Amino acid sequence: MPVSNKHTHPINVRSSQLDMPRRGGRQDDYDDKIRSAQLELERIQQEREELERKKHVLEELTSRKREFLSQQVELTEKLSSAITLIDRELFEMREETDQLEQCRSCFSEHLDKIQKHDPEKWTKDNLHAKLDKATIVTDQAEDEYDQAAAYFEGSRAGGIFGRPSKGGRRRIKAQNGVSEFRTQFVSGLAFNLPIIALGVLALVVYLIR
Repeated sequence: MPVSNKHTHPINVRSSQLDMPRRGGRQDDYDDKIRSAQLELERIQQEREELERKKHVLEELTSRKREFLSQQVELTEKLSSAITLIDRELFEMREETDQLEQCRSCFSEHLDKIQKHDPEKWTKDNLHAKLDKATIVTDQAEDEYDQAAAYFEGSRAGGIFGRPSKGGRRRIKAQNGVSEFRTQFVSGLAFNLPIIALGVLALVVYLIR
């Protein structure tokens, strides 16, 4: 039985048709590599931006730290100096307060002694003795007043004695301020002048008789 040649013809397949799947696979691989590279670039860019952000934050913190250290040093010096001056001022104020209390007590005693003398009650017989005794009392009071005024001159209490207080425009010099001090002293003791005047008047009347 003769064999038919119907299926014996060779199949001619173009090589280009066989290559097409390969080229498609290579293209996909190439696209995948591009996408991977782009993703990697994006990741690197994000990491770079994150590093830049962290760097900016660190620089800002470093700048704030330097400002704090500078302010810390400045304030430490200011506050330490202020505390030292305040302590010194408080010590001087307490010391001055104690001295003023002693001065007040002394002046109060002198005032009592001065006011006990009443020239109107003096007689011719005791005038000399009474006047001598009264003069001693007033001289002692005046001396201690002068000493206190000189001691507190230039301090806060200087104004009490008619002297410029601490921080005043000028100080009264001892060698050229005697007359001015006397005037202020007399003004400060004006409340005692009537007693002194009465004593002098009584003495004059007694001598004239």
